[in-house]
Amino acid sequence: MEVMQPATAASAPPPLLSLLANAADRLDGFPEEAENVARDILLSVPGQQHALALLASARKARGDWAGARSILEAMAAERSNLAAVHYELGALLAEAGDVQAAIPALSRVVELEPQHPAAWRLLGDAFADAGNMDAAAKAYIRYIAGAVAELKMLEMAAAFGPEQFELAEQLLQEFLKTYPTDVAAAHALGKLCIQYLPDHAEKIFAQVVELAPDFTPALDDYLNLLQNVSKWEEELQVIERTLQRYPNAPEYRFRKARVLSLIGDHAGSLGIYESLVQELPDNPGYWSSYGHELRTVGRREDCIAAMRKSIALDPGHGQGWWGLAALKTYRFSAAEIDAMREQLQRPDLANEPRFCLHYALGEALEHERKFEESFGSYSRANALRRVGLSHDAERHSEIVRRIKAQYSRAFYKRHAGRGCQSQAPIFILGLPRSGTTLVEQILSCHSAIEGLGELPCFPTVANRFDAIETVDGFDISDADLKSSGELYLERCKAYRKLGRPFFTDKSPGNFHFLGQICAMLPMAKIIDVRRHPLACCFSNFKQFFPLGQPQTYDLSDVGRYYRDYVDLMAHFDAVLPGRIHRVIYEDLVADPEAQIRALLAYCGVPFEDACLRFHQTDRTVRTISSEQVRQPIYSDANGQWRHYEAWLEPLKIALGPVLDAYPAAPDGFER
Repeated sequence: MEVMQPATAASAPPPLLSLLANAADRLDGFPEEAENVARDILLSVPGQQHALALLASARKARGDWAGARSILEAMAAERSNLAAVHYELGALLAEAGDVQAAIPALSRVVELEPQHPAAWRLLGDAFADAGNMDAAAKAYIRYIAGAVAELKMLEMAAAFGPEQFELAEQLLQEFLKTYPTDVAAAHALGKLCIQYLPDHAEKIFAQVVELAPDFTPALDDYLNLLQNVSKWEEELQVIERTLQRYPNAPEYRFRKARVLSLIGDHAGSLGIYESLVQELPDNPGYWSSYGHELRTVGRREDCIAAMRKSIALDPGHGQGWWGLAALKTYRFSAAEIDAMREQLQRPDLANEPRFCLHYALGEALEHERKFEESFGSYSRANALRRVGLSHDAERHSEIVRRIKAQYSRAFYKRHAGRGCQSQAPIFILGLPRSGTTLVEQILSCHSAIEGLGELPCFPTVANRFDAIETVDGFDISDADLKSSGELYLERCKAYRKLGRPFFTDKSPGNFHFLGQICAMLPMAKIIDVRRHPLACCFSNFKQFFPLGQPQTYDLSDVGRYYRDYVDLMAHFDAVLPGRIHRVIYEDLVADPEAQIRALLAYCGVPFEDACLRFHQTDRTVRTISSEQVRQPIYSDANGQWRHYEAWLEPLKIALGPVLDAYPAAPDGFER
């Protein structure tokens, strides 16, 4: 999965405020151009206050005061409830000395927006010029109060940290009551809400983009938010609308290619990437992203060529180096290892390419059996990757404790036989690098099962549960259980292409929602894939995950996370005996046919020989294991961690009793 490349300033559509600023700079010499820009903006954002001011200023710069007045009067008549129009008209009339006409225009502004300080100031001036000193004094008082309040609001909102989120949000909301069309303030509010109220932030960004489609900071934040919450279909819709305005904008075509890949349209994705590298052949980011997509569809040699091209264009392009390492079957030459070391000596190398290079170098040195140096490179990569990320291991353990308390025997007894009765979903649970991709690859070779990969559907469905507290503890209505299960199936329809009766969902975070899965989809199959704790956790530690998985960048954190996982699975084994089928990776490697037969029997489908030949399928695979699952089962990776055992003590301590009990759960976990 590729990391998004930043759009270049030269290729991005000009932001709204930049358009206005550039046009304002040309007022003196080219007022006609400024006027045209203002008119274009007002067609897309009716009543945008800065564009109105620019339009009036352009007319005045041309000496056409009457024309400026007629434009604003026509707009004020057409949009009588838009304060910004009346303000610009009042300001123009006041500047022209027609205070008798300015007063009603400015009075309309403060009627619509009573806290508008600039309007109160101009109204006070107009009353004073007209000789009405009492009215002027009252207007000035309102101006001073409003101006001070506005200044304090914005100053405080900008200075507040996360702990004052609610107050900062309130201040920005108050400001927007005064200036409801201020897209910059709305954008600031949306950014503020991203972490704590993502659904609210999404609505705010949608409104800002509708008001000002050329305001690219808000548009990009909106797209990034949709990307981060895996709302790929919604993200694609916004991108499509943007491309209608800017059909050749490479950064939005790039975004579209990425989303198409996520929703399974690999032909469409490859088509866009191919056009991008043809049109902009000197962009290393486009080449490496193209390479990742080639890897997804199994075009290994083409992938290698694309990655090498990105490195040839920029020897410090970490994504290219990591893209080669991510193949897992690629072997770096001595010259390539020297080249990586040389790039890491550059003082100007940014954080992301630096940690990508360290991950790639660690992989290369591992194959050279230089394990101490390799571990050092992995460790430096993780330290750099953790910058800006956060993972609270204790908080995660508390989440697991809360899930266990909520989804108890009593809960399932109350809701026995409820929920959506579909047998179609097969959930494959397990930590990254545990073998979940291999298990899905095996199942997807069955004629009745479609492998859909890591779907984004369940978290958004689970979050809509209307949970209540009862005397027996946590509860959910039966109606919510059934409708939520049906909603999940409905959202999965967009990804199901083959019409098979069963489908897999192997999103790694779904184990946090196992309580809801078992309740809302009581007939769904659940497969828990488990790999030796040291093998699995160290494989996570040495892997770069472009999105998510912050627990993997520290040995203690990933050990605690594995322990929490085992604890939670043991709870559901005790609460719902026999509901979960467990696949032990080492057993699958040692005796594939017996394990595959048992797996298919659990899924309720007959054995098919094709499942033994899973490596021969041409199915697309997006995960890091894409090349490995295109080979027959092999055991080489099982003991790789032993070469690094001298440095794994923090991991062993974090795993605690889970390490010695594997593959069983330690005593005391079943509660």
